[in-house]
Amino acid sequence: MPRIKDEDVKAVKERASIEEVVREHVTLRTAGVGAMKGLCPFHDEKTPSFQIRTAVGSYHCFGCGVGGDVISFLMEIDHLTFSEAVERLADKLGITLRYEETGPGGRGRGEQAPVGQRTRLMEAHRVAEEFYHEALLRSGEGRKGRDFLRDKGFTGGHAAQFMVGYAPREGTALVSHLRLKGFTEEELVLGGLANRRGRGLSDRFQGRVLWPIRAITGDTVGFGARRLYDDDWSPAKYLNTSETPIYKKTGVLYGLDLAKKAIATERTAVVVEGYTDVMAAHLAGVGTAVATCGTAFGSDHISILRRILRDEAGRAPAKVIFTFDGDAAGQKAAMKAFEQDQRWAAQSYVAVAADGQDPNDLWIATKDDEGEAQGRAVRELVASATPLFEFAVRTTLAPYDLSEAAQRVQAVRAVAPILAQIKDRTLRPEVVRDVSGWMGIDPDLLTAEVGRAAGRPAPTAPVARQQTSATEEGPLAPTLPQPDLRDPVQVAERQLVQVALQYPLAVVPEDMDELEPEALRAPMHRAVWHAMRQAGGIEGAAQRSIRGWVEAVLAGTPPPVHPLVHELSVATLPDRLDPDSGMPREAFVDWLVLRVRLAGVEQEVADLLGQQSRAPEGSPDKRRLDERLMELHRERARLRSRME
Repeated sequence: MPRIKDEDVKAVKERASIEEVVREHVTLRTAGVGAMKGLCPFHDEKTPSFQIRTAVGSYHCFGCGVGGDVISFLMEIDHLTFSEAVERLADKLGITLRYEETGPGGRGRGEQAPVGQRTRLMEAHRVAEEFYHEALLRSGEGRKGRDFLRDKGFTGGHAAQFMVGYAPREGTALVSHLRLKGFTEEELVLGGLANRRGRGLSDRFQGRVLWPIRAITGDTVGFGARRLYDDDWSPAKYLNTSETPIYKKTGVLYGLDLAKKAIATERTAVVVEGYTDVMAAHLAGVGTAVATCGTAFGSDHISILRRILRDEAGRAPAKVIFTFDGDAAGQKAAMKAFEQDQRWAAQSYVAVAADGQDPNDLWIATKDDEGEAQGRAVRELVASATPLFEFAVRTTLAPYDLSEAAQRVQAVRAVAPILAQIKDRTLRPEVVRDVSGWMGIDPDLLTAEVGRAAGRPAPTAPVARQQTSATEEGPLAPTLPQPDLRDPVQVAERQLVQVALQYPLAVVPEDMDELEPEALRAPMHRAVWHAMRQAGGIEGAAQRSIRGWVEAVLAGTPPPVHPLVHELSVATLPDRLDPDSGMPREAFVDWLVLRVRLAGVEQEVADLLGQQSRAPEGSPDKRRLDERLMELHRERARLRSRME
């Protein structure tokens, strides 16, 4: 799959201002030289614990522990993939990104994308969205669209809230408008807003109600359009934007830009079937509702929601609720969703109204109610959701006549694979007993068949992962214990590593060269110290900016250590900086180096004393140990005297 070239990612990181990006979400105030702090946007707090260091380009929250660089901040705050975050920053900075093919059979490509193409296409869609919306609310022809929305239970205010629009039947109204705004024919066709008709262009959407489809960032990238006239040129009831450089129907969910914050907060997503269902759900107070855009719910959609839900093994399970029509098509969609259930760690549910009504139907039925009562039926539908596996079991059993023995046997064989896929194995025996009761059979019989079904390998598919930069790829590193800050020696190590990251020129080069990583007690501190030495030590730091220095250290540490690097690159030093040089005081840095070296000497003394007690008297090993211990005692005394 295409990935952004590493040198372009590096250029974006170097030119992007983390302060400017963070200020869009956090009110910052000065927290010392080169540092800013504010209330963390990732958890509730009253006292600011979120801090950035502009020169380093890093952030860290000392309350919840999140941290990273400007790219990871955008990924976290807007739930973007790595590529999406880089592209968004590049658009703002005017940087042209280049892509290369990776993966099996992929050949590297250095093809350069047209300058600003992505930005131009999204701007064209923004202008088109405003044009369509004005046509709906202001034009006489737009009355047809307003009548449609009114029949669906929506007012003009609702249409404005979701920027619903209307495409005039003229056939070239949008093309003419966008041409006047300076957009080229190539841009309109490439963006899917126009089709070529003979020698000219015509609007892709004509005489239809339109919903803007937005990327997770909130940028409009396409439209979904509903037919209003019987003589429409296209027989399709719904017509969507064709796939373009900025729009892929399997990579977007309608309403996600509005729902992402609620989904992340509640760790719940409600998947409905259409644009008007999303509107009805949100207006009813179900702010986690999204819908696919002219395609079945699939693996790409799962990947998007998993990222926002933080759907990970080991966490309390998130919740995904599907609403389907009660007809055969709805049942088929539910079964398809169940087939993909193994892709989630989340618990999946399905909500089907008793009379087959969808959220928009329920909204219409209560449109004359006032206040919260109008959305009550929609909220009750979502609240009534049952586990998806239970719905799948009942749907599978429905065709069988369980009063006949032969059909009961067939039903057992049909339902066993479904029960074998229940992710919570502690729940499975209880469910098997319940289903046995529904079927009127011996639970042991069904248990045995489920066991046989579970033993058969089931096809699985990996969840798509986001693109990462070259420094973030590689094999998983072993888990490292967190530094023990109750240990004063590890506290001194932490402060020394912190100085070396933020103010490397305050460290004497010989001190870094002579202090071996093994002399540090905390494994994470050792990893960072080793990476700094590998990056050229103090001389290597002198040849880089502070941001480049931290990037080089990150490149040399395993991923589990990255949060610590980000934290120490922004944390405030306990000793005030020298007012003249703006650097940590020389005496403070010297004391840290001596304290860490002294701890290493004392540890070696303790180790050698144990070996000395076991060595035979008069042996060469005994003499060697005695000599080494004398050297260490002298070194320890010298270090202690320098620290006084």
